[in-house]
Amino acid sequence: MSKFVPPHGGILKPLRVEYDPPQHVVFREAQTLLRVPLSSKEVSDLIMLGIGAFSPLDGFMTRADYEGVLREMRLSTGILWPIPVTVAVSEKIAEKVVDGQNVALVDAQNNVMAVMTVRDVFSYDKQKEAHHVFGTTDKQHPGVRKIYDQGQFYMGGPVEVLSEGDYPDVYSEFARPAEVRRLFENKGWHTVAAFQTRNPMHRSHEYLTKIALEVCDGLFIHPIVGKLKDGDIPAETRMKCYKVLLEHYYPRDRVVLKVCPLEMRYGGPREAVLHAIIRQNFGCSHMIVGRDHAGVGDYYGPFDAQAIFDTLKPGDLHLRPLKLDWTFWCYRCNGIASMKTCPHSRQERLMISGTDLRTMLSEGRKPPKEFSRPEIVEVLMRYYREIGSSRKHVKDKGHSLRA
Repeated sequence: MSKFVPPHGGILKPLRVEYDPPQHVVFREAQTLLRVPLSSKEVSDLIMLGIGAFSPLDGFMTRADYEGVLREMRLSTGILWPIPVTVAVSEKIAEKVVDGQNVALVDAQNNVMAVMTVRDVFSYDKQKEAHHVFGTTDKQHPGVRKIYDQGQFYMGGPVEVLSEGDYPDVYSEFARPAEVRRLFENKGWHTVAAFQTRNPMHRSHEYLTKIALEVCDGLFIHPIVGKLKDGDIPAETRMKCYKVLLEHYYPRDRVVLKVCPLEMRYGGPREAVLHAIIRQNFGCSHMIVGRDHAGVGDYYGPFDAQAIFDTLKPGDLHLRPLKLDWTFWCYRCNGIASMKTCPHSRQERLMISGTDLRTMLSEGRKPPKEFSRPEIVEVLMRYYREIGSSRKHVKDKGHSLRA
């Protein structure tokens, strides 16, 4: 493991109970405890804690860590951490728990996910958190809206994780940081570039990742498969896109595809730092940071997520960002180019936003071949035909019922 960057904070801390949970004493105890419901974001955070992707955290944040993260992006130990990892509860639940009490954390189906030893219960300022983390208090921002919709108290303390949800069953590409590090080691890779994505990969993404392959031993494609905002393309469809792209256009022995069970916060610069910490824990030496990384709408400048890395102190991260410019197909260059390499006007460039792409696909129009590989386009066109057919069926059924 000495060949790789160290985990964040110096040691991997997977918090999942290693034994068969139904037979484990912690699991049996959990059935008798006060049950605390988790949101989908909190469930995904718990799984990230369980697999060790959130090392060096040992649970959900107490007030000292929470306040340090908001003000300075620092845990109480001084270690860099950009975004709170918290469990929000109602006043009714907050009044029931005391310091040292064990509680069961459960998902939306009331399945026990973990046991927490409560060390702190505290109220917080929702607007203050939104401003510090997201740079806005606008409720239209999907991350801000989740803060306003959740409980008024946070409950913090160490956890013993009992479940990874259905990720191991649904995704053959599910893997924990320790497993991925061993995989890199077995391949003889010393330097690995991570590519964070929540979208299907088009030609510009391919260009960026192949730049990374020129300077690193391997490429780690690590798509987000936790809950996304409405309108984003679902994980099942995106995974088909990644696989067909890797099959036809990448050297198979130099690329690893695994899923990341994180839920997007759309936090722009701060979330970019969180993504870097996660990929360092997986053993990556570099991470591609392109235009508008982890952004949404117009809340962040196109390269704010790159600039934040320049504000970090030496030693905060061992992973290094690969800061790459806005890329596109240029008809005059007759290939993929970037703002740094292309001398031609905007009129010569093919630039399609995510919104434009979704509109095009939903209307049954094929994106130009210069924008995306034909195999990817076919997967996406099929998905949009299916959802269009499904919506028509529901609409027709509704008319029939009304008739």
